[in-house]
Amino acid sequence: MKFSEYSSYDGLGLAELIAQGEISATEAAEIAYQAIESRNPDLNAVLGTVRDQPFSEGKPFTGVPFLVKELILQAKGTFSRAGSRATPAIEMPADSNLMSRFRSAGLQLLGTTQTPEMGYNATTETVAFGPVNNPWKAGVSAGGSSGGSGAAVASGLVPIAHANDGGGSIRIPASCNGLVGLKPSRDRTPTGPGFSDPLFSHGIEFVLTRSVRDSAALLDCVAGPDVGAPHIIAEPEKSFADAAASPMTPVKVAFVESSLLGLPIHEECAIAANNTAKLLEEMGHTLIPCPIVLDFEEFAENINIIWCAFAAQFVAQVSAVAGCKVDNDNFEAVTLACADFGAKTTAPQILNALDYVNRISRETATAFEDFDVILSSTMSAPPAVHGFLNQNDELISAIDWTRKTFQYAANTPLFNSTGQPAISLPTHWTADGLPIGTQLAAGMGQEGLLLSLASNLESACDWKSRQCSLWS
Repeated sequence: MKFSEYSSYDGLGLAELIAQGEISATEAAEIAYQAIESRNPDLNAVLGTVRDQPFSEGKPFTGVPFLVKELILQAKGTFSRAGSRATPAIEMPADSNLMSRFRSAGLQLLGTTQTPEMGYNATTETVAFGPVNNPWKAGVSAGGSSGGSGAAVASGLVPIAHANDGGGSIRIPASCNGLVGLKPSRDRTPTGPGFSDPLFSHGIEFVLTRSVRDSAALLDCVAGPDVGAPHIIAEPEKSFADAAASPMTPVKVAFVESSLLGLPIHEECAIAANNTAKLLEEMGHTLIPCPIVLDFEEFAENINIIWCAFAAQFVAQVSAVAGCKVDNDNFEAVTLACADFGAKTTAPQILNALDYVNRISRETATAFEDFDVILSSTMSAPPAVHGFLNQNDELISAIDWTRKTFQYAANTPLFNSTGQPAISLPTHWTADGLPIGTQLAAGMGQEGLLLSLASNLESACDWKSRQCSLWS
């Protein structure tokens, strides 16, 4: 099988070929390894490969090549360096619970992908490993913090890769790379045993895919609490795969013309959102103006406290394990600024920030009583050139870093705070060939609704043919 043929299949399609004996799991892996060897030097998305990793037979994704992001999730025998020069290259001694479920779904682990330092960036350009190139255009960001996974999937190296999302880190690279990026509801996927609702419940684990059906079927495989999970989320009424394949009944859609944080967006992002709105109307859905607009400064100041508390913990833990100094020879300048701010933050300030998150979560849930889905652009701008979000900028403060990050991605972070599911879909490309994503968000636990709506848009937009242009 040639690479162009291998890369034209989504995960379920490739798994079907393997199940039918048209290609073996070993052959699929070898095509992926060869593609990584030949294509990754230009992408800089994959940090390393592993071989002979276990995976389950007779499962929906048996033998499908897979990569994991080096942050939060742990896979036995791989590194999890969080994009930092300071993090020791120590092989993980065991799988985290989600990784065990990925293997049980049949996914075949081949290696690891890049993330910005501690995941706090909407691009992936580290001092430790260099920038990840967008496969659609060199010198342009592949997004963050799951930029390595996004570039790997979009370029055809693997059909599915692990990702996580604390402020948009699944949906941002989905938009930048022309992929499907579902952030599930809080507690839908496990984070144990090493983490319990990471980043004060803002961090969610899942994957980046090329197709809606892959996201739906894999969520069926990995969803549900793990042992000792602090919270239990209600099970869906039917499988996510069935939801994605079900006919869509008309829903009420709240349309965001600019951004949920009251900031302007780029013309191309507005075009993407407006075109999707028109499609939904043609499908029989009702559109209304979105009533939700948050105060940008208030949002940035409170979320900055939450992220910086995490940064302080990250730097303290990594420096203690590595035995290194807390300086710019080991950590990036913005990481240090955020860690310093976080270390000086008081307990009452953190609790006040969490009170703010509770308030906007309640207000957003109340607003959803009048509609079913929010439609917006995913990003505020097309993929940025390298250097626009420089995490090693010694002149930027913690709060200004948070402001700049959320100005670039103004529609994603609210749903990390509320815990609601949201999905980015590749509905538009600019005139010079860069992908632009559209975001849909639903009420808590309503992934099925999102997947059904996304599947209908997938049929209408036919983004696979555009994706295939990269692989052929």
